[in-house]
Amino acid sequence: MSKDPYRILGVGKDATADDIRKAYRKLAKASHPDLHPGDPQAAATFRELAAAHDILGDSAKRARFDRGEIDASGAERAPERPSSAPGGPGSGASSRYYYRDYADAGATGGYGTTAGFEDFEDLSDLFSAGLGRGRKGPRPGRDLRFHLTLDFLDAANGLRKRVTLPDGPVLDLTIPPGTRDGEILRLKGKGAPGLNGGEAGDGLVEISVPPHPAFQRDGDDIVIEVPITLDEAVLGGKIEVPTISGKVAMTLPPGTTSGDVLRLRGKGIHPANRPAGDQRVILKIALPPAIDGALANFLSQWRKDHPYDPRAPLMAQTTPAAHTAHAGRSKTS
Repeated sequence: MSKDPYRILGVGKDATADDIRKAYRKLAKASHPDLHPGDPQAAATFRELAAAHDILGDSAKRARFDRGEIDASGAERAPERPSSAPGGPGSGASSRYYYRDYADAGATGGYGTTAGFEDFEDLSDLFSAGLGRGRKGPRPGRDLRFHLTLDFLDAANGLRKRVTLPDGPVLDLTIPPGTRDGEILRLKGKGAPGLNGGEAGDGLVEISVPPHPAFQRDGDDIVIEVPITLDEAVLGGKIEVPTISGKVAMTLPPGTTSGDVLRLRGKGIHPANRPAGDQRVILKIALPPAIDGALANFLSQWRKDHPYDPRAPLMAQTTPAAHTAHAGRSKTS
């Protein structure tokens, strides 16, 4: 008999969804197979935690469990007539994501792991209510959902990454260039095994991509703010600029000012099925940490000889014409 999922996760029946998620993440990370290679007890504990989270992490399943309609494995407590096969591959996936099929995710064995999934879901309930007691025909396996966090540059450029699934298999995944935060990648046949000769389900990998401290993504374009010196702004010249694929040289025209945007063609994200985006470089003048006397004296004299008011157009645009025309004409009563 399956254990009480509340006890397995160490939460009370009044626990919030966030409480359940945090408890699961903490316990699952501690017993992850990556941390305990070759330890069958850790693997069993990990599967037990995943099974508990499969029930309590789904509000509908949790409600049915609390009402006594299903047990801790997700199976119906009262026998029912066999129903048609529940949703096959892809069922239960959130419609706010789109899916990308994987063609390069063959399982391998005997390798150490250099990366792993975090926060696994739907790893149990492989024999839930839909088994249909007495049913003999082939039935597809369930899709299993996983989470994987990628570095911004890895997601932008794509890479091959070795990961370990919670039940042990090691996969060499190809992450396509331009993979987005929240995207779900499909691993064909890497879900739960089918029954009576049915096809295995798929593995659905939800990707998380934390923000980068310098690069921002806008479609397939990359946007970055680059500081320039006062003399570079006035005189122009060549500067070195970072891109997602490495450093490149860029020419500044004389008279560049803060807020000017230069475009590096083809230096953005390059998905496999469309042209590469660009990198937009927003320039910002950065003054030296300290203004010495020579610079201050030069600018003081230069200002006397070359007066100009860069705010004059702004003031003209923001001064109401009616107010200007009638200023001073109001009468006091």
